[in-house]
Amino acid sequence: MTENQHNNPSNSGQGDDESNGEMQEPGEMMLNHPLKEPWIQYGVISLGFWLLFSPSTLGYESVLMTWSDIVTGVVLIGLSAVTLLRENPWASYANSFVGLWLLMAPLVFHAPTAAAYLNDSLVGILVIMFTVIIMMRMEMDGATVPSGWSYNPSTAAQRAPLIALGFFGFFVSRYMAAYQLGHIDAVWDPFFGTGTAQILESRVSEAFPVSDSGLGAVAYAIEALMGFMGDKSRWRTMPWMVSFFGIVVIPLGFVQVLLVISQPLLVGTWCTLCLLSAFGMLWMISLTVDEVVAMMQLLKSRMSEGVSFWHAFWMGGHLSEEDAGLPEETRSERNRPAGMFWGVSLPWYLLGAMALGFWLMLSPTIFGTQGLLANSSHLVGALVVSFSVIATGEPARAVRFLNIPLGVWIVIAPWLFGAPMLVTANGVLVGVLLIGASIPQGQIRDEYGDWWPQYIT
Repeated sequence: MTENQHNNPSNSGQGDDESNGEMQEPGEMMLNHPLKEPWIQYGVISLGFWLLFSPSTLGYESVLMTWSDIVTGVVLIGLSAVTLLRENPWASYANSFVGLWLLMAPLVFHAPTAAAYLNDSLVGILVIMFTVIIMMRMEMDGATVPSGWSYNPSTAAQRAPLIALGFFGFFVSRYMAAYQLGHIDAVWDPFFGTGTAQILESRVSEAFPVSDSGLGAVAYAIEALMGFMGDKSRWRTMPWMVSFFGIVVIPLGFVQVLLVISQPLLVGTWCTLCLLSAFGMLWMISLTVDEVVAMMQLLKSRMSEGVSFWHAFWMGGHLSEEDAGLPEETRSERNRPAGMFWGVSLPWYLLGAMALGFWLMLSPTIFGTQGLLANSSHLVGALVVSFSVIATGEPARAVRFLNIPLGVWIVIAPWLFGAPMLVTANGVLVGVLLIGASIPQGQIRDEYGDWWPQYIT
């Protein structure tokens, strides 16, 4: 946003009501929206009654799960009644945390039956859909393309692959959680035999107080559901939501990736389903960065006009059509398939870096190396792939520089560990090629305002 827009009262977002000639801020509109959609509360009340009678009809075989559903059902009904009778929008949003508890309850109480796990998961997702997703699908006035950008990072097309990857991760993690909870007797792994089962039964997994795969399923469910939240202006109308989404996907998602790539070191084997979900998470990070950058630019802009960070974080801001995007270069707002991947590009050198990373991961098997050098190859190769995938996001292109110190390590590691000449030559060649592939920036197809990392060459 520009300074002229900030000084224009009609676009500043300050004021209490549109009838006074001023627009409500996005956060205020969303806070009061539950009072304009009372029908949603009847849906939540119905889910509350469903929970009350679920234990007796589905055979939970757990006293704790039974009482959890009964109490949760009463709470859902009570908070929805408060929303309807006392016209308190906070009560409706409080029910979203009850939905989150329903996702966690089968893990906390180690649900002994698949029916209990399925029922709480499904009802929890429906409660979150009713109390948050539907509530926050309202269309907001104003421009949708950030100032200085060539496209909108919050369109439905932009979010579609994130939602798809989130649900893929959810179903994969939930499948593995079913094995950890004892609902199924075997788990499928087409490439590593019993590798998945070994990892799910390992001391690393058992160190968690609840099923770690189940925790992953909860995280993926939240990511997929957050993909539906808000309209195509959510980068400026819901900074708090984009921030939480970015935290769940980027730092927490990368932690999950690190846990997966450390499996050969900690357990001694790989897990096909874990690798697939981790690879999907890397692309989620790449696809999420642009929206987070747009949100941070909005917060910076609002703070420069004297608005506190806390206020801007929760309330968002308006943007006039005159101050949005690059008028002559902005991509179409139409939700077409190509729009799913705006902000992501695949330069040949990043593809080459990914290939080098995969080769390094396979090299211990090909050359028969063992011990510390084999562990180093597995870990460093996976990190190279990870950084290269993340760097395909144009606002995150500077991440490619992290591959340079990894390339240096690849060159010197065989010398340090006393590897045979062929393995040493392979390490030197791969390291040098990786360093060379990590230097050029390549073409940046889109514009991202004043986001400085895109200009690093």
